[in-house]
Amino acid sequence: MEKQLHLNLLASRPPMAGGLQSGSKMRMGPGRKRDFSPLSWSQYFETMEDVEVESDNGKDIFRIYCSGSHGPVLLLLHGGGHSALSWAVFTAVICSRINCRVVAMDLRAHGDTKAKNSEDLSADTMAKDIGKVVEALYGENPPPIVIIGHSMGGAIAVHTAAANHIPSLLGLCVIDVVEGTAMDALNSMQNFLRSRPKTFKSLENAIEWSVKSGQIRNIESARVSMGGQVKKWEEPISSPAVSNSIEGIIEEEDEEEDEEESNKKRMKEDDQEIKKESVFTWRVELSKTEKYWEGWFRGLSALFLSCSVPKLLLLAGVDRLDKDLTIGQMQGKFQMQVLPQCGHAVHEDAPEKVADALATFMVRHKFTEFKEGYLC
Repeated sequence: MEKQLHLNLLASRPPMAGGLQSGSKMRMGPGRKRDFSPLSWSQYFETMEDVEVESDNGKDIFRIYCSGSHGPVLLLLHGGGHSALSWAVFTAVICSRINCRVVAMDLRAHGDTKAKNSEDLSADTMAKDIGKVVEALYGENPPPIVIIGHSMGGAIAVHTAAANHIPSLLGLCVIDVVEGTAMDALNSMQNFLRSRPKTFKSLENAIEWSVKSGQIRNIESARVSMGGQVKKWEEPISSPAVSNSIEGIIEEEDEEEDEEESNKKRMKEDDQEIKKESVFTWRVELSKTEKYWEGWFRGLSALFLSCSVPKLLLLAGVDRLDKDLTIGQMQGKFQMQVLPQCGHAVHEDAPEKVADALATFMVRHKFTEFKEGYLC
């Protein structure tokens, strides 16, 4: 249980001994090599655009990805350290199920969003960001919107709904974040972050790590979403900070050369080879956001229950429920569904199951209809 607690803060999962879990989709036959090459956002979303909004320090630019032309808007908020691309596979699936529009946004300091004060990741500031982006997109008369958030994004979704930043809000869906377990996890979070690799020798290498560590159990989702988590290192490639933290960039020679001159020559060639490599590191230094963690989750259960719109809570395990939510669920204040055999990144691991749950929820509340020909 203790090992699981930190999962509710970030859209990630700690490395697991033995590689992939038995329930994973990633297993393949012997001798077959998995493809870890990155996939483009354009295979899952129809458009990408940057939305400019006014802030106290000037103008902030939020990256959004969109699909669909009619129906209610599904506003998707990703987890800590991730980006809108974590919703890519889910978006393709949900748009095949129901009549809807999708807007997935990179939150402040994440993905390709450029905020003047990117260090302010308070719940209040990020909730206001959501309202500003909605206003910039739709003006004073926004269409019906269902806000859906995972982990940190789920907490921000609740804060956004509770503060009434979206006047046309239809519903609220929170994925695998519960106050009790999230608060319990905070003490172990820094240790988890320190256990992750600092750098990757390529984007493919980062994708491979995310799958083999169990952070993302769906290889297709990992191939499109990891590009939103990592970026090319901005410091000179030959700096000690980089060279000391890179593993496996240069393959060791099978045969040792005895002559001193040959060794010097080889070292020079190796050094040149390092400089040619593209090194990738995390886009967001999550360890530096610690002062905001408690503000995201403290009082979240009561805040969630106070939202008057229909609510859906999707969990990776029933043990995530705390006392307030257990009582609220017994009183019928929200709909809950447990999706077993998923990691914390539920919408990436099982996009079809999440899409089915959300589609059923929305049709039941008459927010939309199933697409013609789709059999639920």
